[in-house]
Amino acid sequence: MGADARRQSEEGRTAAADLLHGGRFGIGGVARPVLPASWIAFDAEIRRSHSPWFPGPRGAARIEVRLCHPDGRVREAALQDPKPPLPLVAIRCADWAPAVRERARRVLAGALAARPADTLIGLTPLVLRLGGREQGAWALELFETALRAPEPVLAPYWRPARPARWGRAAKPARSMTGEEPDTVLGWLRRSGDLPTRRFATRITLGAGLFGVRELARRAGREQDPATARLWADAALAALAADGPDDEAIDSLLRGHMPMVRAGGVTALRRAGRCAEAADHLADPSGLVRACARWLVKQDGSDPYALCRALVEDPARLTGHAVTGFAECARRADAPLLRALLVHPAGAVRAAAVAGLRTLDTTDVDLLRPLLDDPSAAVAREVAVSLAQGAARLPADWLLERIASDRPVHTRRAAYRVLHARAGVVGLRASVELLADADPGLRRLAVQRVQSLWSPYGPPALPLCDPQVGALLDRCTDLFSDDVMGRMRSQLGIPRAVSGRTGY
Repeated sequence: MGADARRQSEEGRTAAADLLHGGRFGIGGVARPVLPASWIAFDAEIRRSHSPWFPGPRGAARIEVRLCHPDGRVREAALQDPKPPLPLVAIRCADWAPAVRERARRVLAGALAARPADTLIGLTPLVLRLGGREQGAWALELFETALRAPEPVLAPYWRPARPARWGRAAKPARSMTGEEPDTVLGWLRRSGDLPTRRFATRITLGAGLFGVRELARRAGREQDPATARLWADAALAALAADGPDDEAIDSLLRGHMPMVRAGGVTALRRAGRCAEAADHLADPSGLVRACARWLVKQDGSDPYALCRALVEDPARLTGHAVTGFAECARRADAPLLRALLVHPAGAVRAAAVAGLRTLDTTDVDLLRPLLDDPSAAVAREVAVSLAQGAARLPADWLLERIASDRPVHTRRAAYRVLHARAGVVGLRASVELLADADPGLRRLAVQRVQSLWSPYGPPALPLCDPQVGALLDRCTDLFSDDVMGRMRSQLGIPRAVSGRTGY
């Protein structure tokens, strides 16, 4: 469960507890749950807090509490209320008691018939979550049928344009989504709830509401990867069926998501625009760069020569161009990458370090000074490269770089190399950082010290080493007495003398 879902669940449980203690929904009272996870947690908390031997708290008579009551007869009777809360009615549509379930379904179907737009917009996110329950498919099928109807459900605030007549000025259409007509399906496609947006997108694609250009435009501007994949796949299928469309391909090439741009690059071949593939050899995404190299090769050109030309041209040199060159370079090209280690741009230096590692031509002596680089990206890449040969680096030199007077990114990079070195030196570095002022380093040190313990074998530390025992004495708060005792026993180190006496 993510942090957002935990926050929603906590809101629902808090609302349930406050309501059971005599609170009320509304202004100045208990905040009503709004999001799907909040209503689900609200229902679960009401049932958990009810005891069959206790008559009930002060708020037990409220309709919201009765709809979540453990007794099915109470829940069924609560559904006869003139205006039951529709989110709880939707939850009761998946109830385990058949009588409750059938009555709730009649209430929800009536609400959908009376106010289709408000019901669909307000309850679709919740119904999608309930669809995975044993009895939750009914409401989902009901909503999907309503959204797939030939006559679209208009949004609540949609007003068509009104022409000027009888002395009244013309009024433009009022649309909350920018579409005309403004439909509920359009609202759901713009929902901030990702499952709802994907659900509405699948319905839209199934209905075939948009042409290839609109499909590509929506794929290009979509921020959610799963939804962008749906739009892009539909656009590429339309391009394959109906033939190339330059405007649609351009929309895909400008897409936010790498998979969308990659689809646009592959579509260039059928459009007879293979020459444009060279423009994407320095794309930020490795997927797009790979597709561009494939298309260049299909066109009869050499992607290696084009990538090298990008790196050798100062006007077109970028970090992504260096990375793309390293992906198709040979070990003989290592001198060109080494020359870029002194480039003024930090992104280019970092990409050069990573490229040398890709070619397996890492020079420890050459990279050591770059651990102190002012660019955090460079220091991070150097740490990854030096970690492979950490045992060849002086321990004191590395320990100097985790001192508090060093930049944070330098300290983190040096600590990464020290941890890769392991042994007593790695443990000493971790213990030194347990009380560090930087919370990130402190948390990382705690995690790495605690990772020493395994029930399947001793820690990777020297046996019977007094220095190891002294370092373990400084981190006793991170382990229970039993775990610390077992670690010491495995390492052949005497247990620390306890200050407690007697029983």
